[in-house]
Amino acid sequence: MREMMLKLQEAALKAIRESEDAESLEALRVRYLGKKGELTGILRQMGKLSAEERPQMGQLANQLRAELEASIEERRRELNEAKLARKMLQETVDVTLPGETPRLGHKHPMYNALDQIKDIFIALGFTIVDGPEVELSDYNFTKLNIDEGHPSREWTDTFYFDRESRVCLRTQTSPMQVHAMETQPLPIRMIAPGRVYRKDEVDATHSPMFHQIEGMVIDKGVTMSDLKATLNLVVERLYGTGTVTRFRPHHFPFTEPSCEMDIQCHKCGGKGCPTCKGEGWIEILGAGMVHPKVLAGCGIDPDVYSGWAFGMGLERLAMGEYKITDLRLIFENDVRFLEQF
Repeated sequence: MREMMLKLQEAALKAIRESEDAESLEALRVRYLGKKGELTGILRQMGKLSAEERPQMGQLANQLRAELEASIEERRRELNEAKLARKMLQETVDVTLPGETPRLGHKHPMYNALDQIKDIFIALGFTIVDGPEVELSDYNFTKLNIDEGHPSREWTDTFYFDRESRVCLRTQTSPMQVHAMETQPLPIRMIAPGRVYRKDEVDATHSPMFHQIEGMVIDKGVTMSDLKATLNLVVERLYGTGTVTRFRPHHFPFTEPSCEMDIQCHKCGGKGCPTCKGEGWIEILGAGMVHPKVLAGCGIDPDVYSGWAFGMGLERLAMGEYKITDLRLIFENDVRFLEQF
């Protein structure tokens, strides 16, 4: 048995010294010192020894186990040190090289325009409200005095979720005006920015998904002159003093009287170009005095209170602010375009 242990000692120490990684070293530990290892197999034969030989062989086996464990631990330390040295060499950093400045992002031009207009209206005493993009037709149309049969309620204009046309993607943020009138105390001064959806064909100034900012004031003694003065102030703060605007009569079911507001085309200065479709003007919003039926439908007495409301396209505001000639550039996320801002 002594000879078997000596042979095991010689072979095991040689194998341990030649092991090249932690995995092979662990395999050697299991092979020689595991519960089913070679040393355990030798010790199982101690029953054949005499009573005098057993203590000697037991002591020799313990010494061999201790020697092999120490050798394995020493080899493990050597392998770990070598691994660390290789890693340090691979990850060496030349601290004398100039650093790389990280590229920082910035806000999208459309959201810059949104922040500007929020700041303007907040300074005027307005609050900002938000609401769902999936809306009931009652709020998107009926409570805004848009009756059944109106072209905007057709499937060709609006994205519906059910056959009964009861639930849709909102076509405007005007439903938030109704929600505000139903839930907020008077007087009300609010704006509602957000995404809206319409079945528009994509061109230089249209998209099936875009952003709107709706605003509304409800109070006693509110007139059309208040509307015009406020919107002219907002446009001048956005585009600069002296920005040329015009108001044109129009019709909206939820306002009476109604109008549209245009700004002179920033691209051609009013001469006519593809951006303004040759008209020299770009429509930026629709507005008007809140229809008495809308007020009454929300529980507000139209004989006591009046109000005005507007809705503008955020993308068109950004186009005017940054002299962007095609709305599609705003959504295409071309880095060459976005890096300009």
